[in-house]
Amino acid sequence: MFNRFLAASVAVAAAALALPAAAQAGDPGETAFNIRCKACHTVAPGGAAGPVAPNLRGVVGRKAGASSYKNYSPALKAAPITWNAASLDKFLAAPTKTVPGTRMVMAVSDPNQRKAIIAWLAKQR
Repeated sequence: MFNRFLAASVAVAAAALALPAAAQAGDPGETAFNIRCKACHTVAPGGAAGPVAPNLRGVVGRKAGASSYKNYSPALKAAPITWNAASLDKFLAAPTKTVPGTRMVMAVSDPNQRKAIIAWLAKQR
């Protein structure tokens, strides 16, 4: 009897521990975006800006500083960048070095996270 109770308890505990991992089993780029970017940015349809930064829906292929967001830094508006995988990777790795004067100061140092975020953003059209 005790062995059945112990086995059932272990099974319930294992299922409970597996639940958070299953809940996070989505796209790694979306997960990284939600952790690293969502506090400031959004990808909501319609183009409305995030809390303090531009909407990133459709960012791949767009000129830097060219969305309807009204508070771009003069440096980003003037930057001769069209966002693609390479330019986003460089910018996300070191925003203030890539575009001195940008208001974005949060870098994504992990190249795998950058790659995942960029791939996910490319799908947000």
